[in-house]
Amino acid sequence: MKLRIATYNIHKGVSAFGRKARIHDLKEAIKLLDADLIFLQEVQGQHDHHAKKHNDWPEQAQHEFLAGDSHASSYGMNAVYEHGHHGNALLSRLPILHSTNHDVSDHAYEQRGILHVRVQLGEVLAHCFVIHLGLFAASRRRQIQALITQVQAQVEKNQPVIIAGDFNDWSQRLSHTLYKELGVIEAFDVAHHHHAETVIKRSALSSVKSLFQTKSPHARTFPAGLPWLSLDRVYLRGFHVEQAQVLSGKPWSQLSDHVPICVDLKLNHLQLHHG
Repeated sequence: MKLRIATYNIHKGVSAFGRKARIHDLKEAIKLLDADLIFLQEVQGQHDHHAKKHNDWPEQAQHEFLAGDSHASSYGMNAVYEHGHHGNALLSRLPILHSTNHDVSDHAYEQRGILHVRVQLGEVLAHCFVIHLGLFAASRRRQIQALITQVQAQVEKNQPVIIAGDFNDWSQRLSHTLYKELGVIEAFDVAHHHHAETVIKRSALSSVKSLFQTKSPHARTFPAGLPWLSLDRVYLRGFHVEQAQVLSGKPWSQLSDHVPICVDLKLNHLQLHHG
């Protein structure tokens, strides 16, 4: 079974300082992705000030507006303030079975959560985790440990996993921990190497060692005008990566401060059935 996924920090659907509403253009651009699963960060569930300021501000919450008629949606509210709230969301063409939002806020000034959504992927249950980690390295390390604990406690080893979002990990120090503890791969570690098929078909431990040795850079996704920092990631277990790409240039350079990642996957039935 094939699957297309995307991850995108949409900057709350507005330009810097909320001067211009971009949410309608974002909706049209997201349609172009033609993705089955879309992992979104900085999704505005409610913003009374923007609603008053912009005449065309949607009446729906942004995750519902962006989902439209083609996708179901799940939202994890993280940051709450007097005039509204925002968080992470998943848009899904696949049936959503259940979702929970796990608070991993490290302090009162930076509210973060991990949205865990279970979806029906053909005959199997797949686990999707939408991530937006903190700006401080110590916070990110603790939040990654919280993610690892959650995955190990709630996901069976033969079930497919997708962890995607904005990791704010410009120093690229978190991946090795995820490789070691969860046996995942990162989409661009595989896509950018000729031995990709060999890496994927090995055991989880062998994959961890191979990926550690390659030291390949992750995709550059920030800032949108000239992507340089590697902030956004897609980590996978139970899939073959067929293609991974960063969607830079127009219209993406004008819609958010990040550009999206799009990945084509194929479910790895051999790994799922034989662990």
